[in-house]
Amino acid sequence: MCARLIPNTRLSKAGTVTRKALFKRFSSSTSTSPTTTITVKATPSKDHLHCSLPQDILPKGYLLTGIHAGVKKIRPGAPPPLDLAVVLSTSSRPTSAAACFTLNTFRAAPVVVSRDVLLQSGGRARAIVVNSGCANAVTGKQGTEDAWSMVRAGDALLRSHGVSSDGTNETLVMSTGVIGVNLPISKILTAIQAQSSPSSPSYALSSTPSAYDTAARAFMTTDTFPKLRARSFTLKGDTYRMAGMDKGAGMIHPRMAGPDAVGGLHATLLGLILTDAPVSPRSLQSALTYAVDRSFNSISIDGDMSTNDTIIALANGAGAGVERSTTIEDIDEETDPDAYCVFRDELTDFAIDLAKLVVRDGEGATKFVEVCVEVCAPIIHGTYTNANRNNRTQHRTPTHTASHPPSPRQHSSKPPYTAKTPSKSFITLTAHNTLLMDGLSNTLAGAASFHPQARHP
Repeated sequence: MCARLIPNTRLSKAGTVTRKALFKRFSSSTSTSPTTTITVKATPSKDHLHCSLPQDILPKGYLLTGIHAGVKKIRPGAPPPLDLAVVLSTSSRPTSAAACFTLNTFRAAPVVVSRDVLLQSGGRARAIVVNSGCANAVTGKQGTEDAWSMVRAGDALLRSHGVSSDGTNETLVMSTGVIGVNLPISKILTAIQAQSSPSSPSYALSSTPSAYDTAARAFMTTDTFPKLRARSFTLKGDTYRMAGMDKGAGMIHPRMAGPDAVGGLHATLLGLILTDAPVSPRSLQSALTYAVDRSFNSISIDGDMSTNDTIIALANGAGAGVERSTTIEDIDEETDPDAYCVFRDELTDFAIDLAKLVVRDGEGATKFVEVCVEVCAPIIHGTYTNANRNNRTQHRTPTHTASHPPSPRQHSSKPPYTAKTPSKSFITLTAHNTLLMDGLSNTLAGAASFHPQARHP
């Protein structure tokens, strides 16, 4: 893209010619003033960040798909855009569910409804329904009714597959897209119902890598590529698998907590993590909260927070095999803390990988920088929360502009920031975050890890 500038004019922060420049251009078409041509570099392609998942590391006991329900409009000459993802856990064991929701005071209807489902079920859920194109936020009573309709449709879908339990709601819902517009709920419910029978011509549920890919694409709004990853890990001698997908490119500055949290701050950032490891509901929630604090809650693209941020995790225990599914015990932080810590750390590393995909897809972003803030304080005051809060505050301070591009020092993994206290016993808490810079202003924090180290003076 090129722009011809008249002398003594400038580009606005958005990269467009100012109003004064345009006025002079069109009112002085015969002017002989010399012109200057500048070229704005196109954002590099991010297609290489999308990868197909191998079948052998996909978690067992899940069916999923991404389909077109009619939330998004079909463009002339283009295939129907995927706008509805459906995920079912078909394990013979009860499926544990956990979630971290936005702390925005103005939570969207899907957030409120999914939170209620989790609290009422005691951390159990088997189905996830996600729509893109409409956030179902700021939609009043109708929005809440629509979200509950999606829950009931997901529950009916579970019953049609023979995996429903005692009649408790077991479907969690997420929405992303335009705010203040009601869902085309009849279209969504029809699309969900079409997945009830394999004989239906619209049936698409499966456990193949392509099913994960279409589900991830159904999450997308302004994203430039589907964000999904998978891995296997060993726990107490058994091999389990984990797969996940998320979406987000703009309005990213999340702060999320478990369903019982209240108050606090408020992009829509959606994420889903599936594992076939057997984990108790309370320990899955503890592990997810820990992981989200060190991953998604440590990223930012533009400092804006939304009403819909949600990360959900399901653990169905299907990886233990059919012959052991009724005898193997759930991993629990109280009864088996060592196994729990292994799972928690695997989940945290995996969440960090997913969160970094969101940072790399930041709208207009061309840089990916990890920032480490090192805080020294007495043990009683030294927490990861304090270190991360300090880090996020610094990231939102515009310290660099286009005239001061990032220096090699900024890419250092450990900038020399240390606040010492007059105490002989203190702990060093390191919060690694990722910063994005778009060439015009200092934008954004991103995700990484936490490394506590005891120090002695």
